[in-house]
Amino acid sequence: MNDVIVSMKEICKAFPGVKALDHVSFELRSGEVMALLGENGAGKSTLMKVLSGVYQRDEGELEIFGKQYGDLTPKLAQEVGVAIIHQELNMCRHLSVAENIFLGREKRHGIALANSEMEAEARRILDELKIDLDPRQVVGELPVSKQQMVEIAKALSTNARVLIMDEPTSALTAREIDDLFRIIRELKEKGCGIVYISHRLEELQHIVDRVTIMRDGQYITRMDFQDTSLDEIIAYMVGREIKEKFPRVSCEKGKKIFEVKDLNAGRMVRDVSFSLYEGEIVGFAGLMGAGRTETTRAIFGVDAKDSGQIFLDGAEVAIRRPLDAIQAGIVLAPEDRKKDGLCTKLSIRQNIALPNLDFLCNRFGVVRRDKEDEVCARAVEDLKIKTPNVETDAANLSGGNQQKVVVGKWLARNSRVVIFDEPTRGIDVAAKVEIYHLMNRLKQQGIAVMFVSSEMPEVMGIADRIVVMCDGRVTGELSAQEATQEKILSLATQFEKKIAI
Repeated sequence: MNDVIVSMKEICKAFPGVKALDHVSFELRSGEVMALLGENGAGKSTLMKVLSGVYQRDEGELEIFGKQYGDLTPKLAQEVGVAIIHQELNMCRHLSVAENIFLGREKRHGIALANSEMEAEARRILDELKIDLDPRQVVGELPVSKQQMVEIAKALSTNARVLIMDEPTSALTAREIDDLFRIIRELKEKGCGIVYISHRLEELQHIVDRVTIMRDGQYITRMDFQDTSLDEIIAYMVGREIKEKFPRVSCEKGKKIFEVKDLNAGRMVRDVSFSLYEGEIVGFAGLMGAGRTETTRAIFGVDAKDSGQIFLDGAEVAIRRPLDAIQAGIVLAPEDRKKDGLCTKLSIRQNIALPNLDFLCNRFGVVRRDKEDEVCARAVEDLKIKTPNVETDAANLSGGNQQKVVVGKWLARNSRVVIFDEPTRGIDVAAKVEIYHLMNRLKQQGIAVMFVSSEMPEVMGIADRIVVMCDGRVTGELSAQEATQEKILSLATQFEKKIAI
């Protein structure tokens, strides 16, 4: 135990126009959890992709279990004992849980797949991890949190001795996070070394032994977690002290801008009613599956409404598709930025311009390049998007910078209502503060701001008013002054009685 099992020295990696890793060193011991921390774009995920064989390094030395390695491939890394759970889930949605766990390592009887054998082995792994899932269930039918647990089971099924977890709790409920931490502690006892990447710094105290901090593609420092504070960690991460994690701006509450009445959409949006006013940010709280994201999708026209009315500045608006919402001045930064918010194969310029062609084009339908340059430059500057230029593909950006591009494309429009669904998921502390400042600027401009968040401190820290949902219904509303975690949780657990007693 406590032997160095991974040693990376002077690792360099460059992409077109970006030096992602600049002579970075890293080590991991057996039986420890090493937190790898830094802002978005610091190079954390890139370094771990080098270790797991996804990327080949340009320079540097790599040693695993005392053996030097040249260029790793994902298959060789897996054989050596390295497994990675990526931030963006890597599931085949049309396959079953068991088929995903054994993907690429299928058991066979001759030329036929040994499905019953794989299902039995998958059930054993899931039971050992105390994960309540049917191995035969199709992964695409599972909520994101359960898909995350399948990813963990898949990684552990390879008997990994080095396990890399990239934002593993971003889609998990509180109970599932407790289960994950239990699994991590059990793995530590068996001598497994775990690299833990997370922007939820409050989690670290429960599991982490040491911390490695990166900034701008460079190694900054390494320390024992018990010998430091979260404020010190943040200062090392961003290169400065962040004095206020939840900046709040006071504005006078103005007129009603937006109103939703008796909205129904499928099973998860039932008789939802609320209003948004000038000069306020309204946060939507609730447990996973409460119907918050479904509500935003129904408002924006992504999902069909069964019934209900939407009013903007006192007049009813008919929204049957997202284009109707955009033209009315109602915009959405969605929860799944890669799937719903970005075209990752297009550049930053193209992503920002795409939903704004109606005013970027002249009367002949030709894009006005000078106007496009102005809009893109303002978005990059206002949101501090880390990129060499706006021609960089969105796929080459870190998760936090991708989120900024999603938000940035709506900055150019004179929108009346801006809806954020989990806007800070998977982004670092400093980037979160920038998103909060953006919300405050919109609020000061008289724009109605609605945001969904699973992080209760965030909702309480930023929102002027909090709407709580449970089981597809609005179960209560609290002002920022009266809101407490206990009151929010009480409203978030007001389930309807489904069985008559």
